[in-house]
Parts: sequence; C-alpha cells; structure tokens
Amino acid sequence: MSFADAQKDVDSWISRFEEGYWKPLSMLARITEEVGELARLLNHEYGEKPKKPGEPQQEVGEEIADVIFVLLALANSLGIDMDEAFAHVMDKYRTRDATRWTPKPRP
Repeated sequence: MSFADAQKDVDSWISRFEEGYWKPLSMLARITEEVGELARLLNHEYGEKPKKPGEPQQEVGEEIADVIFVLLALANSLGIDMDEAFAHVMDKYRTRDATRWTPKPRP
C-alpha cells in the first residue's frame, strides 16, 4: 500500500464523522500519546520494566501503526502528500548519510 492509499483510507474513516480532523496541535498530542504507548510496550518487551499483572497483550506492529495513522491524519489535515514527502526524505538520507556508516560486504 502506498502512502497515498493509506492517506485515502485515513481520510475515508475520518470523513465519516462530523468532528472531522482535529486541529494540528491536538493531533500532535495524540501522536505523543501513541508514541508513549509504543515506548511503554518496547520497555516491557526489551527494557527493564515488567508488565503489571493482568495488563493486556499488545503488538509492537499495531502500536507503530497507531502512530502512523495519526501521522497520516496530520498530513491529510495539512494537505501534505506523504509519497512525495517520504521520497524527498529518503533522497536526503541517501545523500547526507551515504558514507556515515560502514557498508555491509557484498556477497
């Protein structure tokens, strides 16, 4: 699925409701909440903090997807084409960081 397809899915879902898109700062707060949930889960699975007894099972992929959903909602609300924005960022990383790390040997 492309970002364009994902952005359409997010828009279709949000457009079903009278409230529509939240204001950007409210969405930033929501992104922060979702990243916090991801951080908590990663800390449970890979860090020092054990889960509390009875705490529900969560999936890392689903928590990452929650973050992506809200980021795509923010992009939609601001009229940002994420396929274009992501391609630009990848070009930046390919150029800026091309020699930053040690390449793996070719087989």
